[in-house]
Amino acid sequence: MKSYEQILDDIYNRFPVYQQVGQVALKPGLDNITKICQHIGNPERSFKVIHVAGTNGKGSVSHSIAAILQSAGYVTGLFTSPHLVDFRERIRVDGCMIDKDEVVGFFDRYDMFLNELSPSFFEIVTGMAFDYFHRMGVEVAVVEVGLGGRLDSTNIVEPDLSIITNIGLEHTQYLGDTLAKIATEKGGIIKSGHPVVIGERHDETDPVFERIAQEKDSSIVFAQDILHLVDCKPSNVGMTCKLEHVSGMQFSVDYSLTGLCQTRNILTVMAAVDELRALLYDIPDLAVREGLRAVQELTGLQGRWQRISSSPDIIADTGHNEHGVRLLAQQLSQVASSYRQIHIVWGMSSDKNPEKVIDLLPKNARYYFTQAGVRRATPAADLYDIGLSLGLDCHFYPTVRQAFDRAKRAALKDDLILVGGSNFVVAEVL
Repeated sequence: MKSYEQILDDIYNRFPVYQQVGQVALKPGLDNITKICQHIGNPERSFKVIHVAGTNGKGSVSHSIAAILQSAGYVTGLFTSPHLVDFRERIRVDGCMIDKDEVVGFFDRYDMFLNELSPSFFEIVTGMAFDYFHRMGVEVAVVEVGLGGRLDSTNIVEPDLSIITNIGLEHTQYLGDTLAKIATEKGGIIKSGHPVVIGERHDETDPVFERIAQEKDSSIVFAQDILHLVDCKPSNVGMTCKLEHVSGMQFSVDYSLTGLCQTRNILTVMAAVDELRALLYDIPDLAVREGLRAVQELTGLQGRWQRISSSPDIIADTGHNEHGVRLLAQQLSQVASSYRQIHIVWGMSSDKNPEKVIDLLPKNARYYFTQAGVRRATPAADLYDIGLSLGLDCHFYPTVRQAFDRAKRAALKDDLILVGGSNFVVAEVL
């Protein structure tokens, strides 16, 4: 039997990984995942599912809901992507990563079948997650969409609740070049007779979701219609959010996730809790409060405005597309007065429109452009050229380590170093 390390090398070498190589790894459609699940006994039918899609925030929302369900006493599965440091981050039960022996065992049982089918990396890992959840007696799984929704491998599930956090222009070569087209793809996770929560309203996408929900006879809730943020203040936990429900009731929760984007995600999470309670999930108020206070501790979430160290403050954030970086730039603007200088270690994938994204970032920061060790990475020299054209104070470095080390040497104790632009850049620093 191969070791865990050998199995992992084998997966990466034999089956294409989208985050590494891009479009050639995509095998859109549900044929392969249907065959995989049928071969292993349709494990996805053995537990309840909450299915989460969206351009940004779906990871934070998924982890937050999982933390609440864990606190409520449910045996909770969590399937997310991509991982940052450890492959096993993708598949968790009650916050604990899948055991290495379970990864080995899955391939020991199904390697010959997978080799003949030749699915994508993501299709394999989706099947592995569902198999593991079944074996571990998971009661409810929070399943994050990989890319899009309608043709994503995770869309084989029949969820109790679908959630779509928001829509921005992303992966336009696969999902369409307008918000309405992208909403149509992500709206593909809405299932007949099952409710859907939409995190953020938008004139261009609301009619798309309303049409799909009507066609599927699914109730639809827009989080912004039933909840709004009254106030948000930093706290020793992260931040304290005061919310008002459409009923007029006001309440406060401590949320361990911080960053401007989380003030939107918290509305989506709380709207989802309302819907789950309507579906007779037993989620006491105490479980909501305990889950939100300890999302990272309960689920292992990393990379969301994550403070790595102090003096100087070093923050890692995985916001990497135009929609997400716009919020990140607003966050930087809010904290800029607290720092002498902001240093930004930044690398990007080639399909994220680097010119538009970098133009959103502060002009008075010092930039250390770099590239992660993946084929999809935009060359650091190209980012440097973009930075020069925008009049930025910038340099470029061939590796993330070199860029990060240079930023640390240049920063004083009252400076801020932000690491971002790509999951892979953040991963290398973490």
